[in-house]
Amino acid sequence: MLSPDPAPYPRDLLHAAVAGHARLRPDAIALADGTAGGGDRITYRTLDHAADAYAEELRGLGVRPGDLVPVALPRGARLIAVLLAVLKCGAGYAALDPALPAYRFRECVGRLGGRVAVVPAATAHEPSGPAGRIRWTPPEEALEDAARRRTGAVHTEVSPSSVASVFFTSGTSGSPKGVLSPHAAALRLFTGHRPVAGLGPGRTMAQAAPTGWDAFSLEVWGPLSTGGTCALAPANRLLPDDLRLLRTRSGVDTLWITSALFNLFVDEDIDSFAGLRTVLTGGEVLSPAHVRAFLGRHPGIRLVNGYGPVESCVFATTRTVRPEDCGLPHGIPIGRPVPGTGVHLVDGEIWLTGTGLAHGYLADPAATRAAFPRLRIDGRDERAYRTGDRGAYDRDGVLHFLGRTDRQVKIAGHRLEPAGIESAARAVPGVRHCHVLPVPGPGPDAGPAHLALFYTSLTGGMTAADVRRALAERLPAYSVPAEVRRVPYLPVTANGKVDSAALLSTLTAARSTR
Repeated sequence: MLSPDPAPYPRDLLHAAVAGHARLRPDAIALADGTAGGGDRITYRTLDHAADAYAEELRGLGVRPGDLVPVALPRGARLIAVLLAVLKCGAGYAALDPALPAYRFRECVGRLGGRVAVVPAATAHEPSGPAGRIRWTPPEEALEDAARRRTGAVHTEVSPSSVASVFFTSGTSGSPKGVLSPHAAALRLFTGHRPVAGLGPGRTMAQAAPTGWDAFSLEVWGPLSTGGTCALAPANRLLPDDLRLLRTRSGVDTLWITSALFNLFVDEDIDSFAGLRTVLTGGEVLSPAHVRAFLGRHPGIRLVNGYGPVESCVFATTRTVRPEDCGLPHGIPIGRPVPGTGVHLVDGEIWLTGTGLAHGYLADPAATRAAFPRLRIDGRDERAYRTGDRGAYDRDGVLHFLGRTDRQVKIAGHRLEPAGIESAARAVPGVRHCHVLPVPGPGPDAGPAHLALFYTSLTGGMTAADVRRALAERLPAYSVPAEVRRVPYLPVTANGKVDSAALLSTLTAARSTR
């Protein structure tokens, strides 16, 4: 229903928190949209009212509470207004990159179900799914024009445990897993006794992460739910010059950056961080050498190491990094739990509990049961998530990351399942056997730099270039191995397992002959 202003919104919902700031500080800047060229500045009133107008249209098309709506719009203010509109309808959204391969796009959209898909006017992707699904494109207009069409505040009864976002991640079967994340999972990061640093009125956070990442929630809902400003980077990437532009044009003082990109910035242009107040990083193990260089150059910038799988929405633990952390035997600590999160070590494996947990995986009850078992804590059973990460506490109760218990790796902030990539490769005609390995980066502190695919084929089978092109049609670009090598056979160890060291040595040998 439409209700008169001010609407009786609770503050424990993402869209409600934004609406609350629109009432309290309507002229405060919510978005600095660098994608618009000159950097349009959108107030909280305009953003909230435009979202109401879009929500009325979505309701009219049949979007209902509990629906999951695919939204494949380019980054920009309009995308964020549409996501808010979906939430105001009581539905959840899946923000999909419009540049996804058509095969993966159709697969994700088809699994979401629902009545409506939001797509750009000019797209090669045709949404799949239920018969009669409606394809809706919001008008090409300024948000101020959309806001003027608003007839009232859109209010829907919805719980903080309702699904707000669906994040698609790599799956071991080759198909993406849809992680169902509720409102409470994101909001717990921005409230309580230890909220994520760098947010709130007067603070401006950069938005550069891909729309499908859970880090997108941090960069968008972090500032917008706390009364700050979200500054959208002008391009779908972040380089040192982009950061300088965001700093001078939009006043960015808070940045999230993957550890791999952090290392690049430190190596190539460490002064690009100048003027920031908070840098949040993570996604992979931090390099003590790069952290030491950063802290030496920018002692006044707060550097936060964040750890957490998407199943616990962005962060489960954080640590404000200190110079002395760089000399610890297990590397930079991953810290202490964020609000609403429990961290437990079960036979050395990190298990998570609390309001940050996802409901599970979309339409995959078996995988959900396996990943989210019950854990006995203080005489009661609690729902938990098994991270597959190994950890240990130090004498001060600070958590340290000790590695993975399975093959999953993170590269450039992307969580990758080699088994899923292998499944996709085996579906390529001509590929007989294959194995995917992470290739270590240079130096003792470096994590995996990229993936390599080794495959065997029948006589006259596909070349490595052919296989890579075929994978690019089936997988997101970040999942396609950087190196693809045809081998006569996959070597095995004495216990019958693929000999990873022998395969990686072939890469070294090939490079030495160039």
